[in-house]
Amino acid sequence: MNIGEVAKISGVSAKMIRKYEDSGLVPKAKRNVSGYRSYSENDVHSFRFIKTARSLGFSLKDIKELLSLWKNKKRASSNVKKIAQIHIEQLELKVNEINTMLNTLKHLTKNCHGDDRPECPILDSLSE
Repeated sequence: MNIGEVAKISGVSAKMIRKYEDSGLVPKAKRNVSGYRSYSENDVHSFRFIKTARSLGFSLKDIKELLSLWKNKKRASSNVKKIAQIHIEQLELKVNEINTMLNTLKHLTKNCHGDDRPECPILDSLSE
């Protein structure tokens, strides 16, 4: 398969496929006699794996490790679980940060008159 076919089937753009190859996340594609990239069904599965992992917010570093574990049939699932648990902790921290920002902004907008007066608690808070 060529890069366009793999992109269509996997849902990963050709640009991202090239980026993943250049970054070492996946091995460089084999080239056919005319120099075009040539991919296998296994490559499609790898790109789908990457796409799903990215949609869950895993970093490229984590995805590289997860890909390696996925391909290693003798892996310990505890290694996979550890990566996922660390990612969960990071996501929970981000959620808490976002909730704090959201609550602060709700409080500020609730206390802003939103009229023709120049006083604005939102700007006052940002300038502190």
